[in-house]
Amino acid sequence: MKLVAAHFVSSLALALAMTVTGTSAATAQDTPGIPGPEQDPYIWLEQARSEEALAWVGAENARTLAALESDPRFAELKAEALAIFDSEDRIPFVSFRPDGLYNFWQDRANPKGVLRRTTLESYQTAKPEWEVVLDIDALAKAEGKEWVYQGSSCLPPALNKCMIALSDGGEDATILREFDTATKSFVEGGFVLDKKSQGGVQWIDENTLLVGRDFGEGTLTDSEYPFTARVWQRGTSIDDAPEIFRGEASDVSSGVSLLRDNSGTIQARVAYRGVSFHERLYFVEQNDEWVQLDLPKKASPYGIVDGHILLSTDVDWTVDGQTFVADSLIAVELEAFRADPNGAAKTLVWAPGERQTKQGGAVTGEALYVALLDNVVGKVLRFNFRDGQWVSTPVALPDNATIGIAASSNETDQIMYTVSGFLEPTSLYYTDGSAPPQVLKTSPAFFDPAGMEVEQHQATSKDGTLIPYFLVKPKGMKVDGTTPILMGGYGGFQVPRLPAYLGTTGKLWLERGGAYVLANIRGGGEFGPNWHQTAIRENKQRTWDDFIAVGDDLVKRGFTSPQHLGIQGGSQGGLLVGTAFTQRPDLFGAAIVQIPLFDMLRYHLIGRGASWIGEYGDPRIPEQRAWIEGYSPYQKIVAGVDYPAPFLWASTADDRTHPAHARKGAARLKELGQPYFYYEDTTGGHSGGVDNEQRAKLQALQFIYLMQRLMDRK
Repeated sequence: MKLVAAHFVSSLALALAMTVTGTSAATAQDTPGIPGPEQDPYIWLEQARSEEALAWVGAENARTLAALESDPRFAELKAEALAIFDSEDRIPFVSFRPDGLYNFWQDRANPKGVLRRTTLESYQTAKPEWEVVLDIDALAKAEGKEWVYQGSSCLPPALNKCMIALSDGGEDATILREFDTATKSFVEGGFVLDKKSQGGVQWIDENTLLVGRDFGEGTLTDSEYPFTARVWQRGTSIDDAPEIFRGEASDVSSGVSLLRDNSGTIQARVAYRGVSFHERLYFVEQNDEWVQLDLPKKASPYGIVDGHILLSTDVDWTVDGQTFVADSLIAVELEAFRADPNGAAKTLVWAPGERQTKQGGAVTGEALYVALLDNVVGKVLRFNFRDGQWVSTPVALPDNATIGIAASSNETDQIMYTVSGFLEPTSLYYTDGSAPPQVLKTSPAFFDPAGMEVEQHQATSKDGTLIPYFLVKPKGMKVDGTTPILMGGYGGFQVPRLPAYLGTTGKLWLERGGAYVLANIRGGGEFGPNWHQTAIRENKQRTWDDFIAVGDDLVKRGFTSPQHLGIQGGSQGGLLVGTAFTQRPDLFGAAIVQIPLFDMLRYHLIGRGASWIGEYGDPRIPEQRAWIEGYSPYQKIVAGVDYPAPFLWASTADDRTHPAHARKGAARLKELGQPYFYYEDTTGGHSGGVDNEQRAKLQALQFIYLMQRLMDRK
């Protein structure tokens, strides 16, 4: 593991971002202003697997499939998408472990996937030789389960003792089983957590786990996340494992992480309390007591490098007379930190320039590497502490591309990077530290980019803010409003949307004459923490305004017209699309609402929705409910308005965004006699498909819908 504390915090944030349960939802409330059964006739759809709800889903699916699968183009589109997903020439991305390079692979022969490994020497060839470590298809067949592999937590430095996470049908909630990669088998009598739960484990040593899970009554927050941590010894019951930390039930979540250096040595235990989605209190264990760290609530430990603990802040932070601007990296000497966690001197490692933000990092055996965005263009810097100061060096990688850190080694300076663009297939670069990175593998081209080009434009939002967007279009495109354009965005939780190879969109849409737009709207993370924080809670409408402004700009410039402009987004992006087509139904000809949030007046009652109050506000508080009432799409679907026949889809197994949101939106449209499409998969979870066949079907359904709405209509 690299940057252990940073990985712990960021993976938690990703797990919490847009996360609700997929099993049930509250149906009763007594808070004034919050719709109950008397005001909302579709609350019964909040029961994910009730007979009545599933019967409704079955009828809706039959209607939608009849309309879209019957299109003569459907089979061709599905086959094209499946060929891309099943391609044997895809880059098999890997992680470094002492016993080889590990990869999880799904294809036609292995729809649920295999965990496999190879050597570096073999991986560097065109046809690596793989050794299967764990076959998920075989496991699922033997046990009669729809197992989905959700990753593993392994014991450093050997990384051969692992807790494998499995979910049934694609839920985020998992069970955990001990697995030995040396014997390629589950450990008989080993650690097992067979009650599905959010949360996870970390290895303290080969006989001890640090566990944060659902331990029964009194161990989940109001948002239904774990808030206690236990130390579990081999050979004992998890019920008897001593609790070492407890947050509050009112927290979003709480837990403990192990802060390891790159050798795997534990340097500290760090606990946190998520007092809101974006705010955390941190504690370090010292002399068997938890000492709270004097950090801003929007700052966190980042990792260990060159004898220093690094900290990251999302807000300006003044300490000891020095101000560190938001998004900075700050260093504290490890030994000084261990002696006095709050009194140790702090020094600047890196501060962002204008329109710069960091996008993750890794520690190798030699250095710290940090990926950056510079005006939505990727860069990587290498950091070392030399002669008493931090020195940064740019890594030699292509310009004007999206760049990410794909894998790195704890023991050496081996590191891999991904480089891609809208029209450029992803390339994997590798170096062992002795020379600049070189191309190791390149993904095949899945569509013909000839005659296509990328432009960047800006739209002016309602408050005057300039909002950048990318346009991928045919060269020489007529500026007469006739080009069908698909526009996407996200705009939440400080998550950036970046240029990336379009793959299926290129094959199924661009090759058939369509264009594509990516809007970099506020609420996301394209330009750092402030780009996000200026568009949350009472200012969330700015996100919707930005997206609508881009749509208006496309029409104003003559790139398209409303009857040829479609929008698409999932999760928070589904909420974005919902707000857009309800606030400006005249601006769009199609709207794909994927696994969305939609009923924002009841979102806090649906599973883990309360965890997102830091992003949207609390509808139980009248002042904050007023923010939300202004845009909640479910309540904004009203009689007398012509909406662009939206396509809403969800997954019964999704325990991030409950399918109730999409279901209720469709039910409201049906009640008003509005045209719409609704589809729900019974498996798939929040990712929208657990195997390539399912993913290809979803792609084909959506692009047939877009063609019918935007290309076929003159």
